[in-house]
Amino acid sequence: MPITEIPVKWPRYGAAAALGIASLAFACDPALARVYPLPQDGSTVIGEDSAVTTVYEDTLPELAQRYSLGYYEIIRANPGVDVWIPGADRKLTLPGKRILPPGPREGIVVNLPEHRLYYYPKPRKGEEPVVITYPVSIGKMDWRTPLGETRVVSKVRNPSWYPPESVGGGSYLIHGTNNPVAVGMAVTHGCIRMYPEDVAALFPLVPVGTNVRLVNEPVKVAWVTGQLLIEVHPPVDAEGQVVEPDLQVLEPLLDQALGKDTAAIHWDLARETLQAATGMPTLVGLAAEPEAAPEKEATSASAAR
Repeated sequence: MPITEIPVKWPRYGAAAALGIASLAFACDPALARVYPLPQDGSTVIGEDSAVTTVYEDTLPELAQRYSLGYYEIIRANPGVDVWIPGADRKLTLPGKRILPPGPREGIVVNLPEHRLYYYPKPRKGEEPVVITYPVSIGKMDWRTPLGETRVVSKVRNPSWYPPESVGGGSYLIHGTNNPVAVGMAVTHGCIRMYPEDVAALFPLVPVGTNVRLVNEPVKVAWVTGQLLIEVHPPVDAEGQVVEPDLQVLEPLLDQALGKDTAAIHWDLARETLQAATGMPTLVGLAAEPEAAPEKEATSASAAR
């Protein structure tokens, strides 16, 4: 099976470590890569949710791959639906609305709790800046995917070897998989897996020297046109394991997003959204006029009746 590989260098704890990006070529329907124009007003919200009506043969993992979604991503968006036999003529939600991870909009960004990769290609002159996003798998306990910054150091098309889960000496790969059901899970030995057709599509787009950031942002907040949105994914700890959400992180993130603006926040809904961690942006507040200070009664020492 031909493999496409993009090794990258990762300086960490004073030592150089390597991360590679590889893909396996399989005969399968191409996933629908999500390409979004970056909002010109600086907004952090992209995309829209959509829907699909099932046929009898459909399964949620097959639909997830077809629409470039992760395993748990499509399951959380459709609670109560049988994973393997959703049934015919059933309308399912395809989550496509997202809040971009914080930080520079450049290079590759992988948000581990979200199990999603974002790529910001450098626009050519006259081109509209876009972001391309794909679902990924991350490392499991004892084989966690490390956080930090790195860069692409080389690209190898169709090497004659199959990349191991981790390459030793602090090396990691982003590569395709022959087990697409696992995309969107914490199942790897520290490497990052993608659908094979996704990483094959990504390979020609990423130049050597591209910056790569791996971040841990389970809660993302956006303040757009008077609406306060939060997007929550199950948090992962230092070992890559899912942990309970921390309610204490919510209020400072909301304050940071609002800045000097004022919003009426539905706090019960915000806390429920944090606990549910569906990964779908949820409206939890609307713009509100700040309360006017009570007018002081005019008094005059000289006024008398």
